[in-house]
Amino acid sequence: MDKVNRFIQFNDESVETRKILLYEKIAQSLANAPFVKITERQLIEYQPKDATLAMSVFWRHRPEQVTHLGRLSDIYLLAAGFYRHFDLAEWKSFTLVMKSSHHPKLAGQLMMMFEEFRLMESIQRTRVGTQRAFQVRSKVYAEFHKDRLLSNAKRGFLADALVNQLFLDIHLGMTTSPHESFEQYPMDRIRQVTQRAYEIETTSQSGVLAKRIIELVEEQLTGDIILPLYTFGEFFEEDKKMNIDVRAMSDPGDPENQDVKETIEEEFRAWHRETEDDKGTHLEFELQQGKQGAADASGATPGDENAEAQAFGLGSSEANDKEGMPKQQTDLDGDRLERPSVKAGSDYGPAHTRVMFSVTKMPNIEKASSTRMLTEWRNNHLPIVRGLVTEMKKRLERKKQQKRENLTKGRLSSKLTTMLTDDRPKPFYRKQAPSPELDAVFGLLVDGSASMIDKVEETKEAVILFHDVLRKLRVSHEITTYYEDAFESSKEEQPNFFEVMHSFDETHIDSGPAIMNFEAHEDNRDGFAIRWMANRLANRPEQHKFLLVFSDGEPSAFGYDRNGIVDTAEAVWETEKRGISVVHLFLSTQQPTEDQKALFATMFGNKTAASDSVEEFASQTLRILRKLLAIAAQ
Repeated sequence: MDKVNRFIQFNDESVETRKILLYEKIAQSLANAPFVKITERQLIEYQPKDATLAMSVFWRHRPEQVTHLGRLSDIYLLAAGFYRHFDLAEWKSFTLVMKSSHHPKLAGQLMMMFEEFRLMESIQRTRVGTQRAFQVRSKVYAEFHKDRLLSNAKRGFLADALVNQLFLDIHLGMTTSPHESFEQYPMDRIRQVTQRAYEIETTSQSGVLAKRIIELVEEQLTGDIILPLYTFGEFFEEDKKMNIDVRAMSDPGDPENQDVKETIEEEFRAWHRETEDDKGTHLEFELQQGKQGAADASGATPGDENAEAQAFGLGSSEANDKEGMPKQQTDLDGDRLERPSVKAGSDYGPAHTRVMFSVTKMPNIEKASSTRMLTEWRNNHLPIVRGLVTEMKKRLERKKQQKRENLTKGRLSSKLTTMLTDDRPKPFYRKQAPSPELDAVFGLLVDGSASMIDKVEETKEAVILFHDVLRKLRVSHEITTYYEDAFESSKEEQPNFFEVMHSFDETHIDSGPAIMNFEAHEDNRDGFAIRWMANRLANRPEQHKFLLVFSDGEPSAFGYDRNGIVDTAEAVWETEKRGISVVHLFLSTQQPTEDQKALFATMFGNKTAASDSVEEFASQTLRILRKLLAIAAQ
């Protein structure tokens, strides 16, 4: 997990999570699709399988205002333009026809260029507020195409140079002569065709113009596009899928014709509906009966009615409670009780649809190797725990004794002089409702990734302190470590595990031995774990809800490196909206750098703290806990 201190610092791109979330909300509103997500790729594109729209990295490393408006123009084109007003079936048909041409890539790029211009004009007419963003887009891209025109012409990439030239002709007007590299080409006729871009109203008309230009340069132009500037993404450009859809279009009587999508929106919603079928938590397990013999019939042995059951599986009603937690039990040997895996689906964010997770209860059994250390820590913490518990109890006692005076009804006060001096005397008072206990609940997530291996003992000590304080105050809390199995993870499935050291229902139970069994494993999905714990806390009746995250760096898991920071920030934002405060403690063996602090502020906002050394984990935990308890005691 600890990937903050990178060797190549100049390539350490920061992720602006708040802005990404802002762009995401804008895209969802324009597309009328709350399931749509935003990411960044080399070119703007669509990823329907993940319900994702990709902005272009083209706008990075520019003035802040230009970057913002440029990205907005990408969002407008993606969500309000191509998404709903681009004829996907027409484009597929055009692409199939142009395969026989010597320049199929050039044809596709020209059609996309015409469509981009058509949709920019259309959006600006219907949404006047987008004009500023598109003006910036045209200006910046015009400068880009001027440079690329000279570069491509010099290197002999004439197909690419032609796209640059025609882009400038459309956006800046044909006020200058074309580049000298096109002297052999019928540029006058080509530019006459290009002028019709101002009259285009449909995708079909864009295809006609692109096809006409290809016919004019077919004989003179050698070579096709080398550096494409437009793409829809790999999904839409798979030849196999495209051919199937076009064949279906050619035969109206073919039943497959019902599956043809006319717009990108239809494609996205179709994939979303398919994903929705997997929504929710679905247990996948097998039940074994008390019969001997393998499942494969080829190797079957005769059944034995007197044989004992070799394996059992438990359904959701027996194995788990209503919140997805395993019932509190262990096997006879005290080892972790294995539970059926649960499919995350779309309940925990689009980055985790392939996650299979299981929840196990850490065995609360003392081991001789850790008992001495546990006792030593608790002896050291005893004065601290007693002091904090006494402080909180005094706060609650003062709150209990406080009374509201100057009321029109209630208990009669001993100060009756106001009945003579005031026109409207209020000689009554009321005591506050008793507050014998703190109305709060805590959820603690402990990073179980491999990078924690050098901090395991110090982390255990901090968690023990956290547990002892809340147990003495009779405050419900849950302590869970989370990790992903990096060796078993694949594109189809990513196994994740939650190991519960102490659950909400064990308020009075000492789970010190279970905490001492904490170990470091492989990878971690912070956003996924935060959503899981947030669901647990949301079902609690307490007024004050706190979710603490102990981690030592940025998220790291299969396919999660690129968007892990954004996903974690979004999970924190969602959790805060549910009335649950998220607090982060950075566990480090050395003082955090400014880059590290900025990264954690990006993910957790201003509710993040860091320890300068491993020895300070416990003291930082105590400081955070004191502040949160004070809030709950107000």
